[in-house]
Amino acid sequence: MRNEQITGTIKTFPGMPGAALRLLALIDDPNVTVQQIEGILRQDPGLTANLLKLANSAYFGIPSKVGSVRQAVVLLGLKRLVQMVIAACTSAVMDRPVPGYDLPAGELWRHSLAVSVAAEGLVGELKLEASEEIFTAALLHDVGKLILGQFVQEDYAKIELALSQGLPFETAEAIVLGTDHAQIGADVLTKWALPPAIVNAVRWHHAPEKSVGVDTMLDVVHVANLLCRMIGIGMGRDGLHQQPSPEVTRRLGVTSAHLEKVASQTLQWANELSAALAA
Repeated sequence: MRNEQITGTIKTFPGMPGAALRLLALIDDPNVTVQQIEGILRQDPGLTANLLKLANSAYFGIPSKVGSVRQAVVLLGLKRLVQMVIAACTSAVMDRPVPGYDLPAGELWRHSLAVSVAAEGLVGELKLEASEEIFTAALLHDVGKLILGQFVQEDYAKIELALSQGLPFETAEAIVLGTDHAQIGADVLTKWALPPAIVNAVRWHHAPEKSVGVDTMLDVVHVANLLCRMIGIGMGRDGLHQQPSPEVTRRLGVTSAHLEKVASQTLQWANELSAALAA
């Protein structure tokens, strides 16, 4: 019965706006033109306005004002522009309170932005060869909580009983609900037709060792998520007593010095992006 209710909620969950989906479809097309991109965004003035706000945020540090989609594409590149479109599209839905996980309004979005910028910070600090899609994977890693939150709240007594036996939160929710927020998030992103690499990173961000093969994007999202929790961003009921996978930290070559440096910058970066979207 629970599975049916959860599946039904996924089906009614808001989809990605058409403009964002059309841009995603073009992202790997080497022949895409600025005119095509402008044509798609022209159909959604609100999305265009949010995109330009982001392009002009302090996070990107572009010295001259970005006044058009054409300028944004030239200065940011198509892949970065699509990331910002997805951020603009998802900010409203992810800004709401999340019952069950004890996240007040705005906290899930704040955590998601922080994990995105921390992931990019880790890529830069560790000099990794990583896909540009890492920002989007990190931004959406907890989207499944928006669906599962009400069910966690209803069955929290049972989940708490499982937690009292020393189980991780995502294991407890899987035992009680038959699924966890990472799986639900992956299901949502599959519905949105996002690239498989992003879906995989979201699916296994709590258990990267269970993913098939080594995936740098997944590894970085895993570490960035826990780093943000360590510094107190997104500390809900499930945020306690978690450490990055030793196997992942060894693979990436992460040291405490790397984590400290990225952590010191993450809050500022996330605030700059958040301020741009709220403006």
